[in-house]
Amino acid sequence: MPRVRVVSRNFIDMVANLPAAKLDRLYDGHWTCQAVFRSLPPLAKLYVLRLLYIEAAIPSKLMQEWVLPDSSLKHRVAVDRMEQLRIIVQVSERKKELSYRLNSKFQQQLRQALTTGGAPPRQSMSSSIAVRVPTLVELDSYAMKQWETVLLQLVSLASLETPSEPLNPFIMQIFERAGLLTIKGVEASRITDAGFQFLLMDTSSQLWQIIREYISAAEGRGMDSADLIGFLLELGFHVVGEPYNVNTLKPMEQQAVEELAVLGLVKLQQGMRDHWFIPTKLVVNLATSLSETSSRQTAEGFIVVETNFRIYAYTSSKLQIEILRLFGRLEYQLPNLVVGSLTKESVNAAFASGITAEQVISFLQQHAHPHVKQRIPSVPETVSDQIRLWESDSNRVQYTSACLYDDFPSMDVFESVCAYSRDLSGLLWQDSSGKRLVVRGDLHEDVRNFIRRQSNVPSQKK
Repeated sequence: MPRVRVVSRNFIDMVANLPAAKLDRLYDGHWTCQAVFRSLPPLAKLYVLRLLYIEAAIPSKLMQEWVLPDSSLKHRVAVDRMEQLRIIVQVSERKKELSYRLNSKFQQQLRQALTTGGAPPRQSMSSSIAVRVPTLVELDSYAMKQWETVLLQLVSLASLETPSEPLNPFIMQIFERAGLLTIKGVEASRITDAGFQFLLMDTSSQLWQIIREYISAAEGRGMDSADLIGFLLELGFHVVGEPYNVNTLKPMEQQAVEELAVLGLVKLQQGMRDHWFIPTKLVVNLATSLSETSSRQTAEGFIVVETNFRIYAYTSSKLQIEILRLFGRLEYQLPNLVVGSLTKESVNAAFASGITAEQVISFLQQHAHPHVKQRIPSVPETVSDQIRLWESDSNRVQYTSACLYDDFPSMDVFESVCAYSRDLSGLLWQDSSGKRLVVRGDLHEDVRNFIRRQSNVPSQKK
């Protein structure tokens, strides 16, 4: 069993949350095994490769000797991660010595992938059959248009006006599960504070949050969550822009493809006799969410912010214009240019909706026009400082749920807990002389379990 409670912050964390039986069944496919292997920390990857062709169990003490003493924390993190994903399983021996061996299914499938290269998930259709396949540029345009359509349904609930177009029930259910809106009848649906914050996220973060809720609701739609995760991981190995026959998919996968087309992850096309799907770049972005350190792909910027708080947005996108309206006062609009300004009233309205100053500044920086992105900072300091001052005026005290830890048995345990909390970006304060530290409240279970493990580790004689 995993020794650390896992929070689904990315795709592989959700895989780790699956029951043991479903995880083992997920490893029946080598595409899933490859995706999981790619997500591991570097040290964990090295351990997997060392154990890949070893059938016998390896004592844990022997594995500890594979690293230098100053890398013991990285060793524990790697072993914990592999246990969470059931890549390694514990083996009890006669001397009650803890040993590990690779999961037999994971071992077999990864061997096959490494020795044979692995066959592609499925063959693409020939150009003579799949006609009218869009170019990569057209496919990117389609994917972003579909994604903007999804977000516009959320934006339409931010205004008091009745949405001009009917809302998609499938999308609304996902938004509600994610806590982005509250549904009390069609006319009473309202966007939440989390929904306003969601609109200012980058596309990769938005996509992962929606997919996470989509997977969580799989059982209610008659899908198996393990099968759905395996199919989504497999999609990441398809070639973007190539057509694939829908008839080669299982019924559950066909249903998933139709739902993913609404989000813009695939494009569906119909021929005279055949029906095919085409993966888009959003599927690649989904694959990059395997780990939190994955690189994010951002679209070209379009915003210019001047020191007099004027905003020039070179865009004709309705979505981008509506997002700017969340915190700015728009004055006039040309075919490819929107001019507005940041005022105390407009920014305070954003704060009242749950949007923070840092989110506004981050959005302006991420979408800065290429000509101004070269300068540092891309948003003038006078503007960013004033936005923060407006926020401090409206909210002078910020409350953060936290936990205080003290009375550590030794300085080594204290320092290891500090390092662990810092790696999770949860360390708020520390006092080395008094061996006290404060950690974010949502990480309490993780830190408490880590402290218990450290307290149970016997001290090594020097």
